[in-house]
Amino acid sequence: MNTAPPSGSTPVSASEPAPAAPRWLSDDQQRVWRSYLHATTLLEDHLDRQLQRDAGMPHMYYGLLVKLAESPRRRLRMTELAMDAKITRSRLSHAVARLEKNGWLRREDCPSDKRGQFAVLTDEGQEVLRGTAPGHVAAVRQALFDRLTPEQQKSLGEIMQIVAEGLQPNEAGADLPWLR
Repeated sequence: MNTAPPSGSTPVSASEPAPAAPRWLSDDQQRVWRSYLHATTLLEDHLDRQLQRDAGMPHMYYGLLVKLAESPRRRLRMTELAMDAKITRSRLSHAVARLEKNGWLRREDCPSDKRGQFAVLTDEGQEVLRGTAPGHVAAVRQALFDRLTPEQQKSLGEIMQIVAEGLQPNEAGADLPWLR
């Protein structure tokens, strides 16, 4: 997390060349970076607490249920759900097991791929979303959108899109969570 230069850094030995100097953040960039970290940590905590209080689930689980609710027939392949959620398959499997235990989704085998499975939102899961969504939307509005002008909202969306595109390469062998 520290992105400022260390004081008194020297090469390991006199015979080894010094590594290329890092491009340290400027003071303004450091302020922006730390503001971003501070705000995103607080926002995620705020939304997580709201969902724990109102539905007994963390924010990530809510996001999984929303993805399924928006999918045709309220179902997605597990690998596709991991990709949409930007999480590892192992973390998804744990989350799905918990949501399945609550009766909010079920797994179905994929008829065309014996190794594949679908996650399917149940009617009970759909009802949990219907009951939870108004409070969640209010929390998102209060914490983020009500604090920004329409121009700031547009800029934030554009900035986040650029960052996301830069961190999600399309080439084979990319180190992305859902491929792990």
